[in-house]
Amino acid sequence: MEPDLHELLRSLRVWDPKVTSLPPFDPAAAPASPLPLFTTWFADAVAAGQPEPHTMSLATSDEAGLPDVRTVMLHGAEEDCWSFATHANSRKGRQLAERPYAALGFYWHVQGRQIRIRGPVTTAPPAESLADLHARSTGALAAALTGRQSAPLESLEALAQASETAWARAQEDPEAPSPTWTLYRLRADEVEFFQGDERRRHVRLRYVRRGEGWGKELLWP
Repeated sequence: MEPDLHELLRSLRVWDPKVTSLPPFDPAAAPASPLPLFTTWFADAVAAGQPEPHTMSLATSDEAGLPDVRTVMLHGAEEDCWSFATHANSRKGRQLAERPYAALGFYWHVQGRQIRIRGPVTTAPPAESLADLHARSTGALAAALTGRQSAPLESLEALAQASETAWARAQEDPEAPSPTWTLYRLRADEVEFFQGDERRRHVRLRYVRRGEGWGKELLWP
C-alpha cells in the first residue's frame, strides 16, 4: 500500500522541541558585515549538533533564465565570498558560465535558522582549484577523476567501472589533476539571516551591499 502523502504532511511538526531549541536573536547587536555573523551562526550550528551544517542549496539559472537548484558543500568563506566547487562542464558549471550569478541557502533546523545569500560568481585560478581538490578526501578526488558529471549514463555498470579506475588512481596518485574541477566564489550582494520564533515572530535581518560597505534592514516575517 502506498503511503498517503497528505496524511504524512499533516502528521509532521516544524521545530519539534525534542530536537529544536530556538535561541534569541537581537539584530541590534549584529556586526556591521555579514561574514562574522555567518561564522558565529555556523559555529553555533556545529555545537548544537546540526547534521551536515556545511551543506547548502545552490540555485542557478540556465540560458533561458529557468531556475535550477541542488545541494552542495561549502568549501570556505572569506572577505564576503562563499566558496563551492564542481566541474566546469557539469550542468551547474555550464549554467554559471552562461549566467554567473547564484543564490545559496542554509537551513539549520536544530536552531530554526536559515541564511540566504546571493550575488555574482567568479572562478578561482586553476592552481587554487587544484589545491582545493587535493585538500579533500580520497573519495572526493576519486569522484572528481570519474568526471562526466551530469552527462547521460548508459548503465550503473559503466559507473562502477569508471569509479573503480578513478579510486585506484586517487589512491596511487593523491596529487592527480582533474582539469575541469573548478572552485567558485560567490561575492554576496545580499545576505539574510532568519531566526525562527515559536510564536511565529520570526526575526529576519538582511544585509545589502552598498559600495564597499553594508547596510542592514529588518524584514517582516
